[in-house]
Amino acid sequence: MIKVSPSILGVDFLNLAPQLEILKTAGADMIHIDVMDGNFVPNISLGMPVINSIKMHTTLPLDVHLMIDQPQRYIKDFAKAADILGFHYEAGSPVRQTLAEIRQLGCKSCLTIKPKTDVHEIFEFLELCDMVLVMSVEPGFGGQSFIMNSLDKLSALKIECENRNLSVDFEVDGGINSETAKLAVDAGATVLVAGNYIFNSGDIAKTVKHLKSL
Repeated sequence: MIKVSPSILGVDFLNLAPQLEILKTAGADMIHIDVMDGNFVPNISLGMPVINSIKMHTTLPLDVHLMIDQPQRYIKDFAKAADILGFHYEAGSPVRQTLAEIRQLGCKSCLTIKPKTDVHEIFEFLELCDMVLVMSVEPGFGGQSFIMNSLDKLSALKIECENRNLSVDFEVDGGINSETAKLAVDAGATVLVAGNYIFNSGDIAKTVKHLKSL
């Protein structure tokens, strides 16, 4: 069964609590939360106060995606609320040490790569990953079009982990809709992140259930 991680970048924040309940009822597996610092990516989003509030209003696991410079500086803070904590390979923190610290703090670890990063660069870290996030758009803004070479990265990750008997989830984020979601799943994705596609669909529950059925 495919897991769905709705991104709250697409949510109406004045109606966040009831929409979190709709997502839970619909069968969403987790909530994807993008943290942007205006430095690593050209946008600024929410931080710990909002994440703590979300934690108090849902029992769904929080899939926290740090799009920030030198993320290791803040791992301890975000680990207090996150269930899955991810950071970018390109963000300037020691990758092996940061992944190990995330696990030591009781979170599942996720390593993220940008569209222009060669997926083979992260193979040496896969044994420390519970999940790998392949960005299928340039990180920073929602509503972008899916970058098709992301499919090759998902396939390569799946083959590598199968060859090494590693149990890793493969998450894809950016430009997800009915068509690109199917392509991503066929390539090996096990977790789909979608924001605008879910929240602008007119029927959140139906859309989540459709993604899970792929």
